[in-house]
Amino acid sequence: MELWVILLCTLVSLLLGGLYVLGVFRRRRPNEPPLDKGTIPWLGYLLEFRKDSSEFLKRMQRRHGDVFTVLIGGYYFTFLMDPFCFGTVVKESRSKLDFRTSAAQLVVQVFGYKPTEATVSIVHDSSTKHLMGDGLTVLIQATMESFRKLLLSNLSSGEERVWQEENLFHYCYNIVFRAGYLALYGTEPPRGAGNKEKAEEQDRRHSNQLFQEFRKYDRLFPRLAFSVLPPKDKREAERLKRHFWNMLSVKKAWQKDNISGWISDQDQLLAENGVPEYMRDRFMFMLLWASQGNTGPTAFWLLLYLLKHPEALKAVGDEVGKILRESGQEVKAGSPPVTITRDMLSQTPLLDSALEETLRLVAAPMLVRAVLEDTSLRTSSGTEFTLRKGDRVALFPHISVQMNPEIHEEPHKFKYDRFVNPDGTRKDFYRNGKKLKFVSMPWGAGVSICPGRFFATAEMKLFVFLMLSHFELELVNEEEEIPAIDISRWGFGTMQPVRDVRFRYRPRF
Repeated sequence: MELWVILLCTLVSLLLGGLYVLGVFRRRRPNEPPLDKGTIPWLGYLLEFRKDSSEFLKRMQRRHGDVFTVLIGGYYFTFLMDPFCFGTVVKESRSKLDFRTSAAQLVVQVFGYKPTEATVSIVHDSSTKHLMGDGLTVLIQATMESFRKLLLSNLSSGEERVWQEENLFHYCYNIVFRAGYLALYGTEPPRGAGNKEKAEEQDRRHSNQLFQEFRKYDRLFPRLAFSVLPPKDKREAERLKRHFWNMLSVKKAWQKDNISGWISDQDQLLAENGVPEYMRDRFMFMLLWASQGNTGPTAFWLLLYLLKHPEALKAVGDEVGKILRESGQEVKAGSPPVTITRDMLSQTPLLDSALEETLRLVAAPMLVRAVLEDTSLRTSSGTEFTLRKGDRVALFPHISVQMNPEIHEEPHKFKYDRFVNPDGTRKDFYRNGKKLKFVSMPWGAGVSICPGRFFATAEMKLFVFLMLSHFELELVNEEEEIPAIDISRWGFGTMQPVRDVRFRYRPRF
């Protein structure tokens, strides 16, 4: 009899535990946001959220208001759609709201790298040293040299000025990715005297091959992050991971010339902290995606918007030409390719605004924090909510600020000068008469803000600066519509187009 009682109690405990895990017993407590668990236990709204995150969040906002909690794949997410709440979240201490928990899970899932306690501080300190200040100046010079190798190498060859036609997205992503890769991970050393040209050709060939494999992985990335890859694609993702762990291994990295301090310092510090070599290989792959996964797609959108808006193309082109003249350089027949410096990139308010406007339209990261203890949150209307320990709190700035018509007039239109005043200063933005701190958040915010944002910005500006300086550009179809975005990539940075656009280019002289 006692055995049956024990078995019955065990079964009841398992049943209750299973129901708890599935979220059956979750109830809204006093002062908590509206709770919506959906109709499917544990999954909740995962399928709808995965299908189109933006439309799902808009629907939840219409139903529940600016703050609501939903069940997504076993986790309860409280979404904040009120931009005046953002400061509270991004400034809150890690003891209450921690960004590392979900970030570490994603890094293990998609790159195979298991972060250590030292990883975050190593990345932060190295990025501060090499991606900002004097270190950034050095890296911009290296990136300029990479663009010269990839983009400008044939300009002085005396070839005729013939139009070349390309897919704009592939062209921009390819060139920007490879330039950044070579600047960060180093170049092939010349094997003997007089072999510089052979080494540069090998750099061009190797970086192009690496890009082709990177694009394969990039296409799988969203579904890999959500753990919804079918078996065949999952095997392909594992193959690609191993390929990059090998190609970017620290052994091969240290055989290169001109490896950046950002890469070399981080590897040395990880080694000093006891991180094994195989894990440092995986770290190298993570750095590649973090540094190059969004710059090429953003450069595509920026160049496309400029080509679709002649007044913007002329204004930015005139600004670029003026800076070149003031630097004593000129693009003309027989002249060497121009050299763009960090100082020149700091004198481009219109290009800066056009880039920020592009990011406002197409950058859609999701900022997530794990709630480590019950935390109070007050909205702009004065309502106070409690965020429950164990939940996640999330911001989706693309909807709440970047495409908000109360903040940005005609938010779906590209206005190249939206972020700049006539005198070149940055414009302020307001909602309901109150000045906003966060009006566009492509890089995240607070302690989790992208440490490489200054380098990424410089990389994209360099590319557009050189394209406008050295080439005539036009769309093959002048009536070409701006393509729709790939909604599967909501939450992962810069969106990508569902179709490509053809363009053509030729040297100015």
